[in-house]
Amino acid sequence: MKQRYSIKVKAGAAAWILAVSTALAGCGAGSESRSAAANSEAAPVQTQDTSSTANQSPAEQSAAAGTASKSETRTVRGEFGDVNIPAHPKRPAGIYLEDYMVALGVKPIVQWYHPNWGIQDYLKLDVPQFDISGSPEAMLAQQPDLIMLDGGMDQTAYETYSKIAPTYRLPQDVLEDPRKVLLAVADALGIPEKGKQVLENYDQTAAESKAKLEQSAKGETVTVLRLNGADKTMALFGVKNSYTGTIYSELGLTPHPMVGEMQDYQAIISEEGLAELDADHLFIFPARGDWDSEENQEAKKLLERPIWKSLKAVKEGHVYVVERSYWQSGGIQANLLKFADVVKHMAP
Repeated sequence: MKQRYSIKVKAGAAAWILAVSTALAGCGAGSESRSAAANSEAAPVQTQDTSSTANQSPAEQSAAAGTASKSETRTVRGEFGDVNIPAHPKRPAGIYLEDYMVALGVKPIVQWYHPNWGIQDYLKLDVPQFDISGSPEAMLAQQPDLIMLDGGMDQTAYETYSKIAPTYRLPQDVLEDPRKVLLAVADALGIPEKGKQVLENYDQTAAESKAKLEQSAKGETVTVLRLNGADKTMALFGVKNSYTGTIYSELGLTPHPMVGEMQDYQAIISEEGLAELDADHLFIFPARGDWDSEENQEAKKLLERPIWKSLKAVKEGHVYVVERSYWQSGGIQANLLKFADVVKHMAP
């Protein structure tokens, strides 16, 4: 399974990029005036010492204002090089990074969406949806002053977004750890101290959850399964899966041997493999949609077969149906919700 969907630049995109470039460059005094007005409205509020400017000439005041404006940008090092970004962005977008923004108390201007997957429902965002399988032009309409991207975006997509607004593609080494992602996003948003505070609370919750599980489920094996409605199969999620692997690495849960030995993020499990899955606890969710959809109703018939009913976790009542969108996401908010699910079911 693809961990994320990436943007593909379709035929005609080159022409669109040229048009965006022309629009952003501006032409004529009228364009420059409108651009200046927009930048003025988006600029962060400054506290000024009026006593120091009261006796300045208009030219001196204008020069001072220009210096202050320039100081409100800074340079960060992204995956594809340095980029100047606003020191205090007012209209940030974070494709695949909305989870971290919400954790930091920042509302993104859009939420990513894909027709084949849906949205991260658990974030409960009331913002326009941005279809990442469609044209980036929809992002231009939202007038972002900063666009942040994660590893789901390659250099071609990065360069396309850069035509719209300053674009920060997080470095690849940062993306390996949700803690580093959180701090990088907080820094890009100009609130690094908030990032440290959220991370401290996150680590405390993880530690408390781990302590509860050590008392109630020590040594008991755990497995995560996904029901694929489209082809009526089941996928076994490995310990290296960037979405569900945190329940092992953060909470200290013991993976079933089949899970612990996996090198892939996930793999379709055969009937023979399912018969050997004698885990003590099973977490399961659908690949997309809810359990009541027609597609999933058909796939749920897999759970009526004798081989499923013979599993240890099924017979002992240790199968837990969980919400798909945060179990298939790896952000701070998603992880906290997964931790809560695990504690609720395994350490009541």
